[in-house]
Amino acid sequence: MSEVDAPHGFDEGAAAAPGPYGRGFTTARDLRLRLPSTHDAVRLARSMLRHFARLQGLHDREVERLMLVSSELLANAVDHGGGGAALDDSQLLHGASMGLHLLFIGHGWRLEVSDQGGGDPEAMRRRLLPKDAPDELDERGRGMFLIAELVDHVEVHRTSDNRGLVVSVARDDVRK
Repeated sequence: MSEVDAPHGFDEGAAAAPGPYGRGFTTARDLRLRLPSTHDAVRLARSMLRHFARLQGLHDREVERLMLVSSELLANAVDHGGGGAALDDSQLLHGASMGLHLLFIGHGWRLEVSDQGGGDPEAMRRRLLPKDAPDELDERGRGMFLIAELVDHVEVHRTSDNRGLVVSVARDDVRK
């Protein structure tokens, strides 16, 4: 397991940095994973996330929200972010990996998923924040729309090495 790229514009110290995710939080609890870009690894990450979220006291409804959001982001990283839709390590080309960082701050959480598939941050933003709902007859494209509907904030930027993208999503207050 290695570290995921540092969160963009976020200080993991004693208090949150100013920005869209809040100010003045004094506690931070996080989980970082670096996994192969495979669908098998998505299942492993989901299991670890679920367990970690429950240990942090997240209620069941919010755990399920987190599971849906993380599943969509991780599957997207496998299918479009360098993993070539690999089911397991035997199908993985070029050793592509994905990163996950879940951070609990105050009464909310922030999830970041990074990949190694290049990509255009602006194109990803358009997929995550479409002007209209996706065509219900289209077989693809609803996952990113759902993510944007389930979280309070969405942010996309390049990884620090410019090899891929980082999608950051957050919920401000899960007590609502």
